[in-house]
Amino acid sequence: MSDGMASDTQHSTLSPAIVNPSDDGQADEAVAYTTDATDSVTVTTMERVVERDNLRRALDQVRRNKGGPGIDGLTVERLPEYLKRHWPTIRAQLLNGTYPPAAVKRVLIAKPDGGVRSLGVPTVVDRFIQQALLQVLQAEWDQTFSHFSFGFRPQRSAHQAVAQAQAYVRDGYRFVVDMDLEKFFDTVNHDVLMHRVKRRVKDDRVIVFIRRCLKSGAMVAGTYEATVKGTPQGGPLSPLLANLLLDELDRELERRRHRFVRYADDCNIYVRSRRAGERVMASLKRFLAKRLKLKVNEHKSAVDRSWKRRILGFTFSTGRHQYRRGISEKAIDALRTRVRRLTQRTRGYSLNQIIAELRRYLLGWKAYFGFAEVLSPLADLDKWIRRKLRCYQWKQWGRAGYRRLRALGIDRNLAWNTAKSAHGPWRLSKSPALNYAMDATYFRSLGLPTLARS
Repeated sequence: MSDGMASDTQHSTLSPAIVNPSDDGQADEAVAYTTDATDSVTVTTMERVVERDNLRRALDQVRRNKGGPGIDGLTVERLPEYLKRHWPTIRAQLLNGTYPPAAVKRVLIAKPDGGVRSLGVPTVVDRFIQQALLQVLQAEWDQTFSHFSFGFRPQRSAHQAVAQAQAYVRDGYRFVVDMDLEKFFDTVNHDVLMHRVKRRVKDDRVIVFIRRCLKSGAMVAGTYEATVKGTPQGGPLSPLLANLLLDELDRELERRRHRFVRYADDCNIYVRSRRAGERVMASLKRFLAKRLKLKVNEHKSAVDRSWKRRILGFTFSTGRHQYRRGISEKAIDALRTRVRRLTQRTRGYSLNQIIAELRRYLLGWKAYFGFAEVLSPLADLDKWIRRKLRCYQWKQWGRAGYRRLRALGIDRNLAWNTAKSAHGPWRLSKSPALNYAMDATYFRSLGLPTLARS
């Protein structure tokens, strides 16, 4: 193997699996499988998918995403070793168009507002191949998508979508057509989607692979179920395919010169009056049903004042500083539910362990909702979280409460009166003794972050 190959092997976690897929001494075969296509080979989409650098990036991304195993039980940690043994065969199947994606593992995830979301978890090998294909297709397709599509796209974010919606509202478009598609990922029509894939892809092997992924079926409690519609959430390709299908909706809205933002299957159109909103809603229902075979969720969709609807967890205020970004009540309720779950006494964890878990969750929550401009609820949430932790700690101390308070510098009489109080833990969590003993500085010293900006 050349010096260049050796250098690649030293600097990539993928190298043992892809650059040198076989350790059985067949070096020439390994090079033939992994070198980029020569001038005598037409480099089409699938050849670009299996290029060495693209595969390295795909494996790195799959490992960063982590995730559970599919139906074969193979974990992300074992993927490089598996590819080291099997990549030549897989690559050959991809290049000759015979690779068979495995069925996905069906997993049901509870939604915060009730109901369940169905996820289809591909095997890690299929996730790796889908990621490699995604990187090639997204580079080609993304630049052609609408400027007002923000979901699952490079250099695009939910915050940008919220800011764009806020600009519409401030410009006088105070009514919103809040449109949610009913079970979108579960109801995508395969023929409609594949028709749009074929417009973009000329490599038949890629078309066949995507169709096989859609038709691969699912294992549910050990039983195989065929898939006749839908693109399973859980695979790297699904968001890109969703954007491809819904790009037709975006173009229709642009053709009509509507002001809108779309994030995956959530689409908000901003208009000046309720009457205009009702007209838009009715016409879009017909368009979606006829052109894309999709149905609007009547329960979650509505035409209303923009500040009465949520967009990606945010709302717009109507106070003195009008149309500032605020955090929706639903998002705040979800945080409170999560904190209650983490601070249940029956978990039996130490306060430090509880705070370590809370820290991970709260830092992520703050990174997203820190985009809000109305910040008063955050200070209230900080106080409530500290009170929940005082309550948790008091329950754990039990009869040792008096000694613990004294150790934290509380006066003897105050500590005694608190320890002998007939009030319950939640009432006492607001008492002077516990507030002095475990104030904001105390919790900061244990690593608890604050949600309010400091």
